[in-house]
Amino acid sequence: MPDINHFGQPVGEDLPSWSARPRPARITLPGDYCRLEPLEAERHTQPLFDAYYSVPHTEGWTYLPVERPADLHAFRLLVASLAGGDDLHLAVIDKTTGEALGTAAFLRVDPTHGVAELGWINWSPRMQRQRAGTEAIFLMLRYLFDELGYRRCEWKCDSLNAPSRAAALRYGFRYEGRFHQALVTKGRNRDTDWFALLDRDWPAARQALTGWLAAGNFDETGQQRRRLQDFMPQKPA
Repeated sequence: MPDINHFGQPVGEDLPSWSARPRPARITLPGDYCRLEPLEAERHTQPLFDAYYSVPHTEGWTYLPVERPADLHAFRLLVASLAGGDDLHLAVIDKTTGEALGTAAFLRVDPTHGVAELGWINWSPRMQRQRAGTEAIFLMLRYLFDELGYRRCEWKCDSLNAPSRAAALRYGFRYEGRFHQALVTKGRNRDTDWFALLDRDWPAARQALTGWLAAGNFDETGQQRRRLQDFMPQKPA
């Protein structure tokens, strides 16, 4: 229920203890299957190039803001631009091999209001459908909510990007709506779907992700015993 001010008007809930949150720092986030570390062109260009270019097609780049660069030199320039930008881009390092297999980023960070977005998620073919992908998102969410105390995490994607939409819901985000004609990207119209995970929903999502990632949830061949959705609480319509 909203609060009522002295004019009799409904107003938002009072937050007397709220203060601006710290920005995500350039630190390493360790996990059981992977670790996240700040993206650096010198360290990560070659292993990421090897991972992304292990297939001839560019299907994984369709919904990203840029096309896959044509060669190693152009790819290095892209990695350097991401690493040197205002957003905090991270390399996902496979814990077994020590190789960088994908990237993700904290975008549109707003410490004043405790809001940040997860984006630029680009898993290479070597990382797709692996536990490391889910764990990477879990590590980012846990850092944002548990360590930094943010109130809201956003996920945005092209409305036609069905895998990204499904991933957001799988991780516990709620669909909030569609912004029609939000962007022109690669010369095409983009309608953008918005999803969000709030701090009040995070404990249940954290428990579900922790349960799914547990070693006992996987058999000797690495196949999951229970889906992540099976761990998530049922959401009201």
